[in-house]
Amino acid sequence: MSDLSPSLGSSATVIDAASPLSSEQFLRCHLFPDALVALPVAQLTEVLKIPVGQITPIPHLPAWVMGVYNWRGEVLWMVDLGHLLGFTPWHQQALSTSYYTAAVLRPAPNVAAEGSNSQMIGLVVTQVQDIEWFDPGQIQSPPPSAVTPEMAPFLRGYWLKTSGEILACLDGTAILAAMPKA
Repeated sequence: MSDLSPSLGSSATVIDAASPLSSEQFLRCHLFPDALVALPVAQLTEVLKIPVGQITPIPHLPAWVMGVYNWRGEVLWMVDLGHLLGFTPWHQQALSTSYYTAAVLRPAPNVAAEGSNSQMIGLVVTQVQDIEWFDPGQIQSPPPSAVTPEMAPFLRGYWLKTSGEILACLDGTAILAAMPKA
């Protein structure tokens, strides 16, 4: 995946490294106000910095769809990931920034999920932090009381790091399937 690493820059580090044969890579992202989520790197193409004002709103879509962006001459649907998961919508956050940070999500290779969208989408996050290796067998199911109804369909489980930090591991295929059909 040549596009993802250069976009992250040299600040990306591997934390809690596991054997690459028994684990998957996840991109660790921060969502406002204090949520940490992990997206499957196998489904990511690139991390973008998009100037505010470059996303064109489209009416009559779910509130978490921010609009479209011209990415490499193609239409890229932009999703406010925090809003989709039940957190504070981007437009209500007290952040002063001149750009959006977005991870480009594509359908999983060799996965043909019924009802899934085959188009790539941009997931707007507050901040991209690191790439980490997780052993999929160590991803834990959350207690039902710890999951909001908005997050439940997109949650693969939780990863509890040795430092005590908790990351919500998201299911990229479920996020793609939630997109309105054109």
